[in-house]
Amino acid sequence: MKVLVTGGAGFIGSHLVDCLIERGDEVVVVDNLSIGSRKDVNPDARFYELSIGDPGLAEVFERERPEVVSHHAAQIDVRRSAAEPFFDAQENILGSLNVIVNSVRFGVKKLIYASSGGAVYGEPRYLPVDEDHPINPISQYGVSKHTVEHYLYLYARQYGLSYVILRYPNVYGPRQNPYGEAGVIAIFARQMLKGKRPTIFGSGDKTRDYTHVSDVVQANISAMEWGRNAIYNIGTAVETSDKEIFDLVAQAIGYKGSPIYAPVRQGEIQRICLDWDKAQRELGWRPKTPLKEGIQKTIEGYRQEGDESRH
Repeated sequence: MKVLVTGGAGFIGSHLVDCLIERGDEVVVVDNLSIGSRKDVNPDARFYELSIGDPGLAEVFERERPEVVSHHAAQIDVRRSAAEPFFDAQENILGSLNVIVNSVRFGVKKLIYASSGGAVYGEPRYLPVDEDHPINPISQYGVSKHTVEHYLYLYARQYGLSYVILRYPNVYGPRQNPYGEAGVIAIFARQMLKGKRPTIFGSGDKTRDYTHVSDVVQANISAMEWGRNAIYNIGTAVETSDKEIFDLVAQAIGYKGSPIYAPVRQGEIQRICLDWDKAQRELGWRPKTPLKEGIQKTIEGYRQEGDESRH
């Protein structure tokens, strides 16, 4: 199978590319390297340094003729989306529309879209959140990610595009960039490894659903085979607080310091965890990596790479 991965030099995308190549798939990567790193691109993948909003994307589709598109490229910083809403919409909405239009034009069999279960729902009315929960994003990022879901539905209705939407939790693991991504485990671990005091925004009781990147990759693999024109939450259905994450990372590293507490940041929800029953029923997927084990693997990965900047 030939798969085009947008954002394939990034955190989740590069792990997916590695898995696809290990399976024997032919992989094409499109990434503008604004967040991703060239050294994380598997050497067996064909790489195009290009923004998804670039008109030249059509030439890549025409030349490569992918059967499946895995769309991970995005502006993913909630704070930047608030400060630069036009940039956020340009990247996430118009860029994604360019991917969708070219997928239809060049006969892509399936498009898998990485959405955000942590941002599109807004403050939950109940937990864990399932796919039927009302959509009320409280950040520009959440609005832009959800808007693309509507375009996918539209292009399926009008042009027969087959798609699967995966709403991600807080994904963590090796290669995560602490300098521009919403990765509190990456941020805490890098700072502790350097002997710096991490900052917790708020009182430490804010919760998220943490899922290891290897499990998220397997959800993508399953979505290539199963599911049609459907939305799936990918997560663990478990809430973990910022303070719990701090303590787990500190324990794994042997860090003895205490956190710095700062005011809550605008646009961030207070609690979230995602119900993954539908993904289990229809994709045969379930999370497999316990949080403590996943954090240990993540820290080992950072130590192996010498805590280098991903830029």
